[in-house]
Amino acid sequence: MIKPILQLGNETLRKESLAAKDFHDKNLEKTIEDLHHTLNEARRKFGYGRGIAAPQIGVLKRIIFVDTQDLRSVMINPQIVWTSDDKLEVWDSCFSFNVAFFVLVDRHRSVKVEYYDEHGKKHLIGAEDKLSELLQHEIDHLDGVLAIDRIKYPKKIMMRCEWEKQFKG
Repeated sequence: MIKPILQLGNETLRKESLAAKDFHDKNLEKTIEDLHHTLNEARRKFGYGRGIAAPQIGVLKRIIFVDTQDLRSVMINPQIVWTSDDKLEVWDSCFSFNVAFFVLVDRHRSVKVEYYDEHGKKHLIGAEDKLSELLQHEIDHLDGVLAIDRIKYPKKIMMRCEWEKQFKG
């Protein structure tokens, strides 16, 4: 089911999520399905989007869903277990801002993430550049951290229409 995406200011987005423990729980299955449908609807509405975290739909469980060219997966209890010293600056936005504005943040260029799939099987993946910053963004949601908390320069906030003129055009 398509769920409303909680918006900046909703206190649920600032809470730490709990680990998912029962991989046979029907609520886990429903949350994964809701994340998938909600991401697809957000993509339709905004024209892009690569991932979504359970807290964004009001579920305080450590679950994210990513759908990119490099990875399409539900990630349960994801944990960043290694980060590169090398960083990159990225313009970051979020469905929880209605993709209305972008902020300039630093992210690790590479990460390794340990997670479980919906069957309880453990995985370890390495990610670089765009996938790395996406995973960092989505995992931040599980800890109640939003992109605005990582603003590198307070004067580097840009409305979506201006970002599109400068970077998409």
